[in-house]
Amino acid sequence: MTTSIPATSIPPTLGVLLAGGLARRMGGGDKPMRTIGGRTILERVIARLSPQCGGMILNANGDPARFAAFGLQVIADDVPGFPGPLAGILAALDWTAANRPEIEWVLSAAGDCPFLPRDLVARLHEAREQENAQLAVAASGDQTHPVIGLWRVALRNELRHALVVEDIRRIDRWTARYPLATVTWPTEPLDPFFNANTVEDITEAERLAALDEVSQ
Repeated sequence: MTTSIPATSIPPTLGVLLAGGLARRMGGGDKPMRTIGGRTILERVIARLSPQCGGMILNANGDPARFAAFGLQVIADDVPGFPGPLAGILAALDWTAANRPEIEWVLSAAGDCPFLPRDLVARLHEAREQENAQLAVAASGDQTHPVIGLWRVALRNELRHALVVEDIRRIDRWTARYPLATVTWPTEPLDPFFNANTVEDITEAERLAALDEVSQ
């Protein structure tokens, strides 16, 4: 499905790829560095999102040098204890405020979703504007994907308070406080939010990658 919003009306949006997970179900390591069809998952994600965003950064903890080949600014969580993706989103909002003050919106996406929609940013902004919402998240089928969404940079101090003072870790607990738009994508011919969490998922991703090439 294509968006009805003219490209010029989409607000400048910075993309952040969240790659700070511990990948326990894959035996550790960086899930986005796994290879599908001869390309890393992260390479596929960047290819999907970079045309939609006015710049991209990567949220990851540990040695940033392991991502040097991708040419993205790497930012780490500044909330200790691996509190989850909200910490990565907060780090991205803070980085954007300090380094790209002209940008009011950040699009977050999981770094292990190789088939993200090519109209992700446009449709999320369209729904947010139509519903006068403060935030927008993606869904497919009957499942919401709260880690994939639009975040207003101006909410960063409220998010920090929720994380540090209230110890809120679940994204949907925080987003429930604000008017939220949810945009649903079809799951055929494939779910665009399929993510590679396990070794078995990599095998399935290989099959879907071939299907994705045919459907384009």
